[in-house]
Amino acid sequence: MELTKYGHACVRVEKNGKTLVIDPGMFTQDPVLDGADVVLITHQHGDHVDVDRLKAASPDLEIWTCEGVAAELTEVPGKVQVVRHGDDFETAGFRVKVFGEWHAKNHPDVPIVQNVGFLLDDEVFYPGDALTVPDVEVPTLLVPTNAPWMKLLEMVDYLRTVRPARAFSTHDGLLNDIGLSLVDNYLKLESDKQGADMRRLRIGESITLS
Repeated sequence: MELTKYGHACVRVEKNGKTLVIDPGMFTQDPVLDGADVVLITHQHGDHVDVDRLKAASPDLEIWTCEGVAAELTEVPGKVQVVRHGDDFETAGFRVKVFGEWHAKNHPDVPIVQNVGFLLDDEVFYPGDALTVPDVEVPTLLVPTNAPWMKLLEMVDYLRTVRPARAFSTHDGLLNDIGLSLVDNYLKLESDKQGADMRRLRIGESITLS
């Protein structure tokens, strides 16, 4: 399984000639959907889902997401399927389990939207905009590192709760070079403390996972 970091909160995963993309939002540049078989979408915020891009995608594309997002994809030609916490399914050769129900609290006046996290092949967990702790082992965690709804202390607490063997930064597209260097330092400190591989992949950088 090869995982590639795209802009902000998007990753592309390839295995056995099949391609799965998670959260191709408006901050992610093309060609992230080129050749994609499946898209997983955690929630309806624009930095995680670009409806216009999905409208232009292949009608053969499978899209798995929560009910709130599905309601916004009625004009998308691909096959949209709704999932909830506790569901599991197989798509394009990937085994997927769903964890979580709600986005983290963002603002006192902004309603909390649905948010589902995805565990791929019992290997990679992507929580979306929440610090969901699955009740299973997580070998590789895609950890949010910057957002209006979180601070770095919470990132560290999340890493210490989940205790993955590997963790790679996501949701970092709002940071300048100074902020990214701070994320790098925090991940390095936690990596050393836990004896794990915790770091930020650059945009376009790939890593092979067993």
